[in-house]
Amino acid sequence: MKKPLFVISSPFDTYSGYGARARDVIKSIIQSDKYEVQLLSQRWGNTPWGFVKDHEEEWGFLLNHLLNPQQQNPQPDIWMQITVPNEFQPYGKYNIGITAGMETTLVDGTWVEGINRMDINFVSSEHSKQAFLNSVFQKQEKGQVIGEVKVQKPIEVLFEGIDLGTYFLDNRPCLIDFDIPESFAYLFVGHWMQGNLGEDRKNVGYLIKAFLETFKNTKNTPALILKTSGSGASYMDRAAILKRYYAIRKTVKGKLPNVYILHGEFTNEEMNSLYNHSKVKAMVCLTKGEGFGRPLLEFTQSKKPIIVSAWSGHMDFLHPEYNIFIQGKLKNVDKSAVVPNMILPESQWFTPNHSEVGSALKNVYKDYKKYSELGKRQAHYSKTNFSWEKMHEKLSDYLGKNIPTFAQQVSLKLPDLGLKQPNKLELPKLK
Repeated sequence: MKKPLFVISSPFDTYSGYGARARDVIKSIIQSDKYEVQLLSQRWGNTPWGFVKDHEEEWGFLLNHLLNPQQQNPQPDIWMQITVPNEFQPYGKYNIGITAGMETTLVDGTWVEGINRMDINFVSSEHSKQAFLNSVFQKQEKGQVIGEVKVQKPIEVLFEGIDLGTYFLDNRPCLIDFDIPESFAYLFVGHWMQGNLGEDRKNVGYLIKAFLETFKNTKNTPALILKTSGSGASYMDRAAILKRYYAIRKTVKGKLPNVYILHGEFTNEEMNSLYNHSKVKAMVCLTKGEGFGRPLLEFTQSKKPIIVSAWSGHMDFLHPEYNIFIQGKLKNVDKSAVVPNMILPESQWFTPNHSEVGSALKNVYKDYKKYSELGKRQAHYSKTNFSWEKMHEKLSDYLGKNIPTFAQQVSLKLPDLGLKQPNKLELPKLK
């Protein structure tokens, strides 16, 4: 029997979080061996292409599934898009949307409309799901309210499983050629996006200032390592990052601890090596909101403690007893961080309590043995419950329960009735 045609449109060939998510999902669907899988490669912002060829040994098999858009292709039995929901379009007989979702409390109305164009949708966290369900808007036409825009199609949570073959406790020398004099460093991983001080989504500027204020004018200070970038890995982007950093540093007076910036594209192996660097002792992330928080899950396998905001997507996989959570409150998104049709000014996200940040940084530094034990417990919890294999099981279960059976075209074979050749009919001769 012919397998259903499953076409997936996604940024699987890009160096991006969505690219990593797409590759994990595609690998899962191909390994199920239930579908004829074909792939459409899509861009993802300004992130670079070519991930698959750069990692051909592991991911080259995806090139065998490329769909040729120049040819006339049949309508897919199943159509999947892995992107932001306002781009969702139902091209298949059955349509699936996958998105990380939203970091704030609300999503744009166009995202809700996109969700409603698909037969089923998967988001990365319970936080993302609730953001969609809580987003209800009035629909107007010529100044008159004609109805409501709200979620009407199913949404399920499909977490982003960690690849245990890539992220693990690694005692080998670091693959990244850098060294620092400090024996203790906090690590942050994430993009430094738009927004005033304390208002960018990852809260990088605030983290820098809080770290400098906490450890200024003290002896034997720890360091802070920022693995960050803005919109890409260019020299211009690096210069912009450094300019923002030094502007913050000038606002803090006194003898200041060191902050090191790692900029550019790293491989997964290099990231795992960084997580396990002997001088990296903990991860710190004062994020204002995460759809999931993939680097946080990856870092757990280093068995080191995490200081993190107590809100949004990562709360699904970070155990409440095994991490240092910073409390805070929700505030409206600052206008400097608003992104049209995405980050809405009327939505809210997290602001950490300033006093708790300094205390957490100091406590982990002074009593590291206590907190490192928590990191070991979180590592086991992540490995047991949030691996790629567990995600694969969940996705297979979702697809098995929801994808309908498609009618197959079969050739008609008539039965042999065992009849002898009929006699020839002789027509009369006409004069």
